[in-house]
Amino acid sequence: MSGRREEEETFDRDLADLPPEARRREWLCRIEAVLFASATPVPRKDLARVVGEDVPVEPLVAELAAGLEGRAFEVAKVPGGWMLRTRPAYGAAVRAAADVGEQVLDMREFDAAVLAAIAYHQPVTREGLKDIFGKEISRDLIGRLHDRGLIATGPRSPQRGAPYTFVTTDQFLIVFGLDTLDDLPDRELLADAGLRAG
Repeated sequence: MSGRREEEETFDRDLADLPPEARRREWLCRIEAVLFASATPVPRKDLARVVGEDVPVEPLVAELAAGLEGRAFEVAKVPGGWMLRTRPAYGAAVRAAADVGEQVLDMREFDAAVLAAIAYHQPVTREGLKDIFGKEISRDLIGRLHDRGLIATGPRSPQRGAPYTFVTTDQFLIVFGLDTLDDLPDRELLADAGLRAG
């Protein structure tokens, strides 16, 4: 039997020997530790593995989030679960002093415009993007957006030759702080601000 499986079998989720208030505090600490340690969103089922079997996870996460009010980081509900992240107000401070490496979204202006067009027109083909921008969109540009996990291939287009389409990913939503694509800014507001979304 693997070490991890043995540990899971001996791991005390229920904490029945603790008084109720101490049990709840321990569950909150466990959830915070899991969110802190994870580089990706943690789904409900994974958080449920560290608390009692019949314990509702959502109220514990909400309590943890409330306890972090006024702190530099927050519990965020994102596609795929929850994660701890720095509040946007502290992004500049983190970039100024911390080694965030690949986490910084340093993107060329035209790459950002193509990403916005994909977000607003998805699923969209390269030909569809060419129609929007009046020029061919390079495979390199598409590759850069794909390598960052911001776009993925969507369903094949029903056009002749069945070209690939492109769609945004859950990572796109997370990076831009969106819950769903319905949270994208209105295109008219973007146009008024001098930004282009295709």
